[in-house]
Amino acid sequence: MSGTRLNRTQWAAVTAVALAALFAGGAVTVASADREEAPRSPVSDSADAGFARDMAVHHQQAVEMSFIVRDRTTDEDVRRLAYDIANTQANQRGMMLGWLDLWGLPKTESGVEPMTWMGMGGHGDTGPLDGALMPGMATRTELEKLRKATGKEAEILYLQLMTDHHKGGVHMAQGCVEKCSVDVERNLAQGMVEAQESEMGLMAELLRQRGAKPRS
Repeated sequence: MSGTRLNRTQWAAVTAVALAALFAGGAVTVASADREEAPRSPVSDSADAGFARDMAVHHQQAVEMSFIVRDRTTDEDVRRLAYDIANTQANQRGMMLGWLDLWGLPKTESGVEPMTWMGMGGHGDTGPLDGALMPGMATRTELEKLRKATGKEAEILYLQLMTDHHKGGVHMAQGCVEKCSVDVERNLAQGMVEAQESEMGLMAELLRQRGAKPRS
């Protein structure tokens, strides 16, 4: 009998293994339940996907304009603002494109007008908008003018164009706050609203210092 009995140490070891297996099985069951109950990824025509695509494009132009003006002026205030905008919006753009990858969705969707997710489609890249795909975006003509400007002229034009750009961006971000379903994306959009409204105040002051004001 004693040869087949487990001593206390052996019994404790067997019990520990059994409990570990039980808990592991339970963990797998819980994990499976979590996966089944987790919300599905956004679909391609959702507000989440539409905002990520459109704002990525919108941000790209802000980055482009900021790099342009840094080469067209030596003013440290404007160059510092341009650097902050370029850095922030490039990082946010990367996040939004990363989400689209995570959701298994294309970064562009042919045949779908920008802003459709907000019920505002129809902003094409031809005609009177001259390349301005979405509200607030600069036209091709305006970008070319910025590339040719220098000094104070470049500073004023950049501040005016970026103010318009931020107004359009804030409108889009507010749309996501209202319509997007992914918490982290909605939180990012709310952060965009707050940051860009603050930057618009700073740009208004920089324009005032240069004897100018926003265009609208």
